[in-house]
Amino acid sequence: MPVAAVQGLASRYGGWVALAAGAACSLAFAPAELFPLAVACPAVLFFLWEGAAPRRAALLGLAYGAGLFFAGTYWIYTAVHVFGRAPTWLALFLMAGLVAIMSAYYALIGWASARFVPRPSLQRWIVALPAAWVLMEWLRGWVLSGFPWLEVGYAHSDSPLVGFAPLGGVHLVSLASMVTAGAVVAAVRGTARERAVALVIAVLAWTAGAALQGRAWTSPAGDEITVAVVQGAVPQDLKWQDEQRDDTLRLYRRMTESVLGTRLIVWPEAALPALAHEVGPYLSQLWEEAERSGSDLMLGLLRYDADNRRYYNGLLALSGEQAGWYYKRRLVPFGEFFPVPSFVRRWMRLMSLAYVDMTPGADNQPPVDAAGQKVGVTICYEDAYGSEQLGVLREATLLVNVTNNAWFGDSTAPHQQLQMARFRALEAGRYLVRATSNGVTAIIAPDGSVVKRAAQFVPEVLQGTVRPFSGLTPYAKTGNWPVLAACALMLAAALGLRRRRPAARAA
Repeated sequence: MPVAAVQGLASRYGGWVALAAGAACSLAFAPAELFPLAVACPAVLFFLWEGAAPRRAALLGLAYGAGLFFAGTYWIYTAVHVFGRAPTWLALFLMAGLVAIMSAYYALIGWASARFVPRPSLQRWIVALPAAWVLMEWLRGWVLSGFPWLEVGYAHSDSPLVGFAPLGGVHLVSLASMVTAGAVVAAVRGTARERAVALVIAVLAWTAGAALQGRAWTSPAGDEITVAVVQGAVPQDLKWQDEQRDDTLRLYRRMTESVLGTRLIVWPEAALPALAHEVGPYLSQLWEEAERSGSDLMLGLLRYDADNRRYYNGLLALSGEQAGWYYKRRLVPFGEFFPVPSFVRRWMRLMSLAYVDMTPGADNQPPVDAAGQKVGVTICYEDAYGSEQLGVLREATLLVNVTNNAWFGDSTAPHQQLQMARFRALEAGRYLVRATSNGVTAIIAPDGSVVKRAAQFVPEVLQGTVRPFSGLTPYAKTGNWPVLAACALMLAAALGLRRRRPAARAA
């Protein structure tokens, strides 16, 4: 089909094409993991942006973002309405609000690129647009508490580009992916020279990523440790019912006692339907049994601090005679804290909805002691933030994440979160033990591969071995800043070239 005809169709149906491309890109992520779509779908959006006025480019970006997040995070409705018991209208409102906010970032890129770098060129396709995309993903990862889901780099957990993760984190993987998307556009729209340059850059990126995959950045720091991860698989809609409470306590006790003697036993986030002080004798007896058997326990529990009248989402580590807490730092908006006026909070109470805020833990919490190791801990979706674990990696020899995925039912969310957890292991060069309430419970190796995983939605104790590792990957030493600085420089260079060209023509 002639280019003019393609452009005509894009002009007429571009919004629908952008919406479909965004929705299709959700299949690049787990569980489908069709990673080529993480290149092809953004490339489609780049094509649609060609020659578009700023306002239209913004609308096309908005449509793409809407398709991506409606298809990729539909499970928010499940969490809020089905298990959170919020009214349908409220669940739809919150979901639509999130999608609108996330889509606005893509609209911003479309508007800015059409306004400041409108001319078709190699600088636009493989410099300006990829750099702006990566900076946008980083920005939406922390503004308004942040939501780093569906960052394009995560789709490459099993592609050659994942080799860049220990070097520069997920954002460097995103950059390589988006440069490839730009190269696709250059291959169609560029001159012969631009096509050749774009092809060389894309080939170099994928070749370098593949070569880096075999590189070991950290080294073993001790003997293997036996671990057991207890997945109770108690449905979320039953968990907090009074008649279910004793059955849940017996379940976790029985499953734990079946693996006593294992060096480290881990429970998922908020495993018991009770506050820690309400089950003190139960925990004390379990601790005594574990100590006699040579086992250390890491238990996800909710805690109420009566002195400060504060609630915490925590992990209790029981190692020998020593006990230590880690408290979740990044709380889930509208799940663990509610940024609403007091009259809305009163309405939530009358509707039997959750309305009490959790308190976030301190930012500088040290690793916890367990199984003779310094363990870096994250709770729930804290494992979606690569920079969150950097502070403990100079000491930590092992990573543990505990989460409650029962909120999401049989959706894509648990698989997406496992995919992000794989990046955290790879970025750190450490084993990561992942304990979930009903899946996907897994043991992840330092290279990001899943060594073992439990079946979903069934009670299971996942047993395996891990090895402590020490040393720092390049990403662990520097964090996100080198990649972000490089992207800022790329944007500055593209804008500088744009300003110089009109001046040269005038001369």
